[in-house]
Amino acid sequence: MWPFRQLRRRRILRDTPLPEAAWRKVLRDHPILGGLTGDETRRLREMATLFLHEKIFEPVRGLELAEPARMAIAAQCCLPVLNLGQDWLEGWRTVIVYPAAFIRKREQFDGYGVMHEWEEAITGEAWELGPLILSWADVEASGQGEGYNVAIHEIAHKLDLLNGEVDGFPPLHRGMSRKAWNNAFQTAFNDFQRRVDAGEDTDIDPYAAEEPGEFFAVLSEYFFETPDLVEAEYREVYRQLAAFYRQDPLARMNRADAAKTPWPV
Repeated sequence: MWPFRQLRRRRILRDTPLPEAAWRKVLRDHPILGGLTGDETRRLREMATLFLHEKIFEPVRGLELAEPARMAIAAQCCLPVLNLGQDWLEGWRTVIVYPAAFIRKREQFDGYGVMHEWEEAITGEAWELGPLILSWADVEASGQGEGYNVAIHEIAHKLDLLNGEVDGFPPLHRGMSRKAWNNAFQTAFNDFQRRVDAGEDTDIDPYAAEEPGEFFAVLSEYFFETPDLVEAEYREVYRQLAAFYRQDPLARMNRADAAKTPWPV
């Protein structure tokens, strides 16, 4: 990191920390943050502080985005990179927030060269070197430990884009095996597509079967929201995600559950 940026970030953290009461509310309102250690909570708060200073928030269509809402977005966007570092969120500046799902026009040529056009309601987008786009209604529904998290989904796409297109193959860390990653994800993706095509019930959103990039993003959501499900369904994928994100949400969830268990009388 450039010395000037390092000094600037230290000054921001010293002079403009997030309000304690508002930060505690963010933690209470998002159960997936409940198992964070004291050190993890401190570092997430610092990263959220820097995120709010370094990103430009643009609420649209009359949405009023108060400070607690911005903090909730920042915390969930920073969670995936908690142990990777703030610089993994570099390369883009703007967070556009819609009140709810928004419409995008789509077009695609079929195998016969015919152009098809349609409209699609979407809850988030991530553009290479461009904005992060979120639906506030869907951000509000995220972080509850139920498997859905639009902010984490779109941040996963941003991380995937760091080495090219959205293909489910983000830049791996030194010591991680590209072959092991590919084997784990390709095997799981093929199995999940088969299950969806066969009409089997699954607790994982069928949207993950669309393409490898979406499989990575959706499984990243579940990794942080319901890690026990990912570990049970696709253990090798869980191991690869744990190595990539350098986090173990399953251990965190178990720690949080243990803290809620009353001491036996």
